Amino acid sequence: MKIEGRSSAGADVYGVDLRTIDEGGLASLKAAFADYGLLIFHEQALTPEDHIALAGRFGEININRFFEAHPAHPEIAMVRKERDQLQNIGGGWHTDHSYDVDPALGSILVARELPPQGGDTLFLNTSDAFDRLSPGFQTMLRGLRAVHSAKHIFGVQAATAAEVDGDRLGNAAAAEGLADVVHPVVVRHPLSGRPTLYVNPAFTLHFEGWTAQESEPLLRQLYAHMAAAPGVCRVRWAPGMVAFWDNRSTWHYAVNDYHGERREMHRITLEGCALEAA
Repeated sequence: MKIEGRSSAGADVYGVDLRTIDEGGLASLKAAFADYGLLIFHEQALTPEDHIALAGRFGEININRFFEAHPAHPEIAMVRKERDQLQNIGGGWHTDHSYDVDPALGSILVARELPPQGGDTLFLNTSDAFDRLSPGFQTMLRGLRAVHSAKHIFGVQAATAAEVDGDRLGNAAAAEGLADVVHPVVVRHPLSGRPTLYVNPAFTLHFEGWTAQESEPLLRQLYAHMAAAPGVCRVRWAPGMVAFWDNRSTWHYAVNDYHGERREMHRITLEGCALEAA
């Protein structure tokens, strides 16, 4: 097995068959996952059953509440865009499941059907984003907590749900039943121990004790700083490729540049843990 870092936001893994990897190889992958936050596997041939079995070796599987499920495997969420659909899923910088009390550890995404070109996914490292801030700014942010919610994305009044045409997203009742949660703005990563920024444009509403209007300028500043990362990793998908990313230390962005073509990915998300302030 060979692991080659692209940047701090990702590494390519070669010479491994994820269907048959032994415990020693699995330990090496877990260590690399903690270091990079994103592992990209090439030339894999995972069936849906293999996908589920692999995910179970890394953690407990989260059954997604809002995405269309695979017809035979509820553990697998369908991330797809049909030829006649204009909006994709995940077409902006975000991290998944920050609206949960115990945010997801990460996700394992398998490429199933790809457009002839386009459909890349971008990743950046949010621990690096914290390191690039001045010491004074870091100290200020360590004293803040932020409110996260699923309602404005998946709920009854969701602005984005109407834009993602078709039946790919749903279950407004589940979103409305979720209480908003609060996480530290700077968390200590559960695996690496590094301080990492934990806010994102999709699910962060405002700082705890601040109004949305008061929070907006600082959040916009943070988002602009994070999105300007010098080490963005661009994943150009090929059939069978697999990406495993950490939702606590990365943002990702699915590029919507393949109108008129179909793209289907299978995603399994892993349960995480409560996040502690750094």
